[in-house]
This record gives sequence, structure tokens and C-alpha cells, in this order.
Amino acid sequence: MSNSAVPLHKKPRAWLLVLCVALIAMNMRGPFVAVAPVVGDLQRELGLSAVELGLLTSIPVLCFAVASPFASWSGRKFGAEFSILLTLAGVLLGVVLRSAAGSGLAIVGTILIGVAITIGNIAVPLIVRRDFSPARQGSAMGIYTAALNIGSFITSMTTAPLAEWLGWRISLASCGLLAVAALVAWLWVIGPRRALIPEAVALPDGPPPTPHSGSGIITLGLTLGFAGQAFSYYGVTAWLPSFLSDELGMSRAGAGAGSSLFQILAIVGGLGVPLAARFASTTTVAITLGALWVTVPGGLLLAPNLWWLWSALGGVAQGGGITIIFLAIIKLARDQAAAGRMSAVVQGSGYAAAAVSPLLIGFVHDQSHSWFLPLLLLLASTLLFFIATVLSVRKVPRGA
Repeated sequence: MSNSAVPLHKKPRAWLLVLCVALIAMNMRGPFVAVAPVVGDLQRELGLSAVELGLLTSIPVLCFAVASPFASWSGRKFGAEFSILLTLAGVLLGVVLRSAAGSGLAIVGTILIGVAITIGNIAVPLIVRRDFSPARQGSAMGIYTAALNIGSFITSMTTAPLAEWLGWRISLASCGLLAVAALVAWLWVIGPRRALIPEAVALPDGPPPTPHSGSGIITLGLTLGFAGQAFSYYGVTAWLPSFLSDELGMSRAGAGAGSSLFQILAIVGGLGVPLAARFASTTTVAITLGALWVTVPGGLLLAPNLWWLWSALGGVAQGGGITIIFLAIIKLARDQAAAGRMSAVVQGSGYAAAAVSPLLIGFVHDQSHSWFLPLLLLLASTLLFFIATVLSVRKVPRGA
């Protein structure tokens, strides 16, 4: 067995690996969330067009879709440890380029951030699958999901104040501090040799394992479930403040609070799913999450004044939804290589749906001059998550 294949859960430092997973995750949403609070400053100083501004926020999600096959190949060719190094170094270089000069470098830096995070999207679940015991995989994925949202929340809350104090360039570049912290922790815990030297994933000895019966159907179901999850998440994130402002006359600050509630409650969902899976079947957990997701568009249609309740329930659902899908990939893939391929298919297709979500919802709203049809569209996507995920996770064992 090669050194990179030694399971770390057998060594007395599993908690350090959990810390690394959390620090890595905090770098994987914040760098592109940071753009929204300073978009006006970028437009004034760099003279960006509306299209270029849109690219700065949409490129990372497009990369999640387009670059997933490359990220899967990178994991097999260079190993998970080196792939994480590529993720953190790419994020660090990307945020520096994005803040350094004109619009051209800003776009280049944003592309680099998107590709780097895509590599991490694939690599981190594979590390959790390989290096944690089955009993700890659920908790590790829950911490990963929670840290994704903690990172984006911290970034969105600090970017504007830092921009007022130090300017937008330093404010955007400050995202790199988290990347530096994660790099230092990764090199310390994994060791420089394992982190810095690429090592292809070794093929198992003997004939290839026989695919599980129905594995293609499971992959399709998880892909549809993740597409519904991602479409719903990015649609609600982009348009919930506008809905609250238009329908309830809320101020920009009040509408932003509704969106913040949706984001921060994802921590409860991410950490709650592994705990709930210890006491209930994975199917029951998926049904609960699906029902919570449906309350967002359904509640906003029927009782918009209870927006705070629907934002909270939806936050739990979106944090738990991504966790349960990643857990299903980890548990149901027949080996490490299959898990990487399944993850690439599920995430690539799902993030393709995410990339069109804000545009499609905005188009439907503009054409209908109402929020009724956009909310019906979100209702359809949450139902897709509900049905496809429930049908796909039935074989995940209890206690996952």
C-alpha cells in the first residue's frame, strides 16, 4: 500500500484532518460571494459592463459544471493530497489576480478561482471517503457542508466594512488569508511530501469490481436530485431579497436579513443530517429535507408574511440537501475511482442547472411581471430534489 493510501483515521490525528476539511471548505464559496458587496466599486473603478459584472459572479458556478471532468481526472492523476494543494494555491492566486489590476485580470482570476474550487469540490469528498472510518464519514461531511456556509457568511459580512476601511482591492484580496491558513494546516497535517508530490491513484489489484446493480440509475437519481438542489439554492439566493422588497416592501437591509437567515441556517442542516441519520433511515432524512425545501416556494406563495419561517426552513434544507447527496455518493460508490466519477457527473450536471437558475428565474419574472411563475419554477425544482433524492438514497445504510 502506498503512503497516500494509508487511512488517516487509524492515526491519532483524525481531528486535525477534520480541522483541515473545515478550513478548506471555508475557501470554497467565500471568494465568489465576496464580489456582490463591492460590485458598485468594481464597476466605477474598472469600468466594467453589466455583462462583465455578471461574469464575475457566474463564472465560478459555470466552472463547477464545465470543469468537473477535469477535476475528476486531476484527482486520479495527481492524487487527492496534491489536488487540495492545487485548490488552495489556485484560490490564493486567483483572488490576488482578481484584485490586482484591470478587468482582464479580474476575469482571469475569477476563472482560476472557479477551476480551483471545482477541483476541491471533487477532492474533499474523496478524502472523507478514504481517510475516515464509516462511522465518522457522516460527521466529516456535515462539518464540510457547515464550513462552506460559514465561509460564505463570514465573507459576505466582512467584505463591505473592509472595503470602506481599506478599499475594495484589499477587501477582495483578504479572502486569500483563509487560503493561506488552510495551506499551512494542510502542509502540517498531511506533510510536505504527500502534499507537494503528485501521486496517481493506484489501480486495485485483480479484476475490476463488479458494478452494483442499478448503479447507473442511482447516479442518474443523485444527478437529478443535485440539479434540483443547486437550481433551488442559487435561485433563492439570487432573488429572495428582490421578492421580499417587491412583495412586502422591505428595505434593502431587511431583505438582506432574510437572505442571511437562509444562508446561516444551512449550518444546522449540514451538521444535523449526520446526527439524524444515526436515529432514522436515510430515506426518512431525505423525505424531511425535501418537505422543508418545498416550504420555501410554497410558503412564499401562500403566506409570504412568514418569510422568516420559510427562509429558516429552507436554510436547513439546503445545508442538509447537499450533505445527504455527498454522503450517498461516498456510501454507494463501489470504490474510490467510481466515487470520483460519480461525483463529477452529479456535480457537473447539477451546477449546470445552478448556472442557469438566476437567469431563468429573472427572465420569467421580467416576462410575467410577477413572482407567481418564478415561485412555481422553484417549486418544481424543489420537488425534483425531493423525489429524485428520496428514490436514490434508499440503499444508504442507517447511521451513515
